[in-house]
Amino acid sequence: MASVYQINSGKKSIFSSLSVNLIFVLINVVCFIVFAILIWQIPKFIDYIAIKPANILAGNYLWTIITSMFMHGGFFHIFANMLSLLFVGSFVERILGRKRYFFFYIFAGIFASLFFVLMSLIFVNELNTYAVGASGAIFGLIGLLMVLTPDQPVFIMFIPIPIKMKYAAPGMLLVLWLISIAGDLPIGNTAHLGGFLAGIVYGIYLRIKYKKKTSYIRKLFS
Repeated sequence: MASVYQINSGKKSIFSSLSVNLIFVLINVVCFIVFAILIWQIPKFIDYIAIKPANILAGNYLWTIITSMFMHGGFFHIFANMLSLLFVGSFVERILGRKRYFFFYIFAGIFASLFFVLMSLIFVNELNTYAVGASGAIFGLIGLLMVLTPDQPVFIMFIPIPIKMKYAAPGMLLVLWLISIAGDLPIGNTAHLGGFLAGIVYGIYLRIKYKKKTSYIRKLFS
């Protein structure tokens, strides 16, 4: 094993000390700057980066399912997401290992995007709404931790007392949903839900396949 509680092991290489999570953070920051400049110069360029359900359902700009994961709507948006990713992502990477973490992060982000598109068929007002950000993938990580480390105490937002992950994870999802409704804010709640569900399903898969290791992880972080 690459660490005491890492699920998957692998041969060490000269790149084994690099953090995949940190690389994701850096990519997000660079993309934020580049995309912001491009959209400022060419406003219509947003169609080539952000995901819009109407475009995807028409078979257009399909690559935005991925590019939208690395685009953010403003400084506060990327700051909040990258701060969350730094803490949550680094922890999940230590548990999963670099390779497994990389593929799961990308999968969670893609699934969140597709779920957002699917739900737009129900919430038709979102058909022509753009969605961007890493939060879909981040909620995938949160959903995964809810399954693997349900009793781990965590601090969320401005609450000064620790809350167990099994309560904090769905709580964060619900609070953001309520804030978006109360403030009429454009928060991608269905994308968050999609990523969250992807994390739960993957967590269940890991608990079934790696019973001893996941049991150890659960006890270690409780």
